[in-house]
This record gives sequence, C-alpha cells and structure tokens, in this order.
Amino acid sequence: MSSGTHYMLEGVDYLPMYGKEPSAIEQVYAIFANVLEFDESGQVLNAQHAQKRATDYLRAYCIHGFKVEPPYEDWELELHEPPPLQDLK
Repeated sequence: MSSGTHYMLEGVDYLPMYGKEPSAIEQVYAIFANVLEFDESGQVLNAQHAQKRATDYLRAYCIHGFKVEPPYEDWELELHEPPPLQDLK
C-alpha cells in the first residue's frame, strides 16, 4: 500500500496523497483494520476482502464517479482512539 504499487490500485496515482491527504490514508487503514477478521489462533481469515474494501475507498477518493459496492457500513468506516503513548502491560 505504502509503496504506490498495490495491485488492487493499478492505474490509480495515490502515492502523492501521502503527506497531503493524511485523513484519506488514515481512513484506508481504518477500513482495513475494521474489516480484518481472525480465528481463535490469530490466523487472518479475510485478508483479500479487507484489502479490497480499503483500496476501494482510495479508488473512490481518487477517481470521480467510482462507486464502492456494496456501500460501506458505519462500522467499516469507524475511526478509533489512538493507543496510549505508554504500554499498559
């Protein structure tokens, strides 16, 4: 994602957004983290789906008229508080 060569964003010039559009980049990572699912042992169950949902947001942000399907649900877009500056453990 951060290299500018993500295969799901081929043809989308998104790398210049880093440093200029931090809120958009933050939202992409939030969607990815919110959608990602794990099993009991910590194995990721849906990495491709989470990437698709996240990259579709960036594609829609960069390309006028691109529609994300299905539309995002509120929980996918939710931004959470940052972690504490000091570890709790």
